[in-house]
Amino acid sequence: MTKVQAAVCYADPKQAYEYLLAQEKYETQARDQSVVNINSASEGELVTLDGIGSSKAQEIILYREMFGAFKSVDELEKVKGIGAKTIENNRARMRVQN
Repeated sequence: MTKVQAAVCYADPKQAYEYLLAQEKYETQARDQSVVNINSASEGELVTLDGIGSSKAQEIILYREMFGAFKSVDELEKVKGIGAKTIENNRARMRVQN
């Protein structure tokens, strides 16, 4: 059985706005708490990490394709543009799984 949730309707625009802000906050929190496997993550998943934009995500993927899977999170320092600070800021959210 699939559970379908109907959209919430508000007569007051202020309540609707507050509801949307709360939903956005929950989605952001969920994204920020998700764990990223750097050996299989897509560009979209990698950019959710702090300090990783599209170009750095592409560098990670390119490095992974050229040299194989990362053996540890610390190996990310071998990727151009990724430093120790970026790794430390994201250590709790990154995993290395094959």
